[in-house]
Amino acid sequence: MGFTIGGSRGTREFRSGTRRRGRTSSECTAVAEYTGLWGWDVVPGATGAHPLAFAPTVAAGATLDEVTRTWERCPGAAILLPVGRSFDVIEVAEEAGRRALVRLERMGLPLGPVLVTAEGRTQFFVAPGAAAELPQLLYRMGWDDADLDLRALGQGCYVTAPSSDRPGLGQAGWLRPPTLDSAGRPPQARLLLGTLAYICHRFRR
Repeated sequence: MGFTIGGSRGTREFRSGTRRRGRTSSECTAVAEYTGLWGWDVVPGATGAHPLAFAPTVAAGATLDEVTRTWERCPGAAILLPVGRSFDVIEVAEEAGRRALVRLERMGLPLGPVLVTAEGRTQFFVAPGAAAELPQLLYRMGWDDADLDLRALGQGCYVTAPSSDRPGLGQAGWLRPPTLDSAGRPPQARLLLGTLAYICHRFRR
């Protein structure tokens, strides 16, 4: 799209392009950290944690150059992490999740990464398989008939990773960032589920 050098319209378009390039570079750096440092697959997505149909998965271990080649095809895409491969997710309301996290840390239980979403939910990363095991785990713990604002995400689901945002809602963020240990070895869901269910039950009451 042409513009006149020095004109107000041209200046505005140039700055917009600069912002787009800067944002894409920032996104590529974030994605390369997820793939290279934490060992997670990443998928370019649209808002609402929906993967773009035409965009390929950026596999764990991808380099910054490989990430850049993919992201240049879909600048501005949300950064999505596929669930069910390296981790499953237990999701609760944000305030319940924040309180449960404090309690779990005081108990000294092993914890994985913990996300807070732009929609006001807290997502605890746990070992793969949790979504399939959740009904049985709740039954064994006596929480199967309780009205809990708690669900598990597994194979086929995606979570929106920082620093992606939802228009009008804000950004996803880490309550507990990934580490080299927790990213590759998230805890078994059963270790956290009792506390999460108890806190959720109190909030429901």
